[in-house]
Amino acid sequence: MNATQSTDGTTGRTGARTDEAATEITGARERIDDLDARIIALVEERMAVSARIQQARIASGGRRVNLSREMEILARYRDHLGRPGTTLAMTLLELSRGRV
Repeated sequence: MNATQSTDGTTGRTGARTDEAATEITGARERIDDLDARIIALVEERMAVSARIQQARIASGGRRVNLSREMEILARYRDHLGRPGTTLAMTLLELSRGRV
C-alpha cells in the first residue's frame, strides 16, 4: 500500500482507487475551488451593481424592485440551465435585492 492509500483501498480523501485517478480528482477539485472563488466574487459584484440600480430607481421616485426585469432574468437562467436555473436566479435576486 502506498503512503496515500487508506486501508479500504481508496487514495486519500478523493475516493479514488488509483494514484492516477486521485491526481486527476485533486487537480479538478482545485479547479472547482478556483471557479467557486470567481463565482463568489462575481455574485458580490452583481450585488453591488444591483444596489446602485436600486438606489437610482428609488431616488428617482421609482420602486425598489422591477418585477418585469426580474422575470426576464428568471427566464434567461431557466432557458440556459433548466428548472434548477430558476432556483439559482431566485437566489441571486434575493441576494441582490432581498426578499420581496
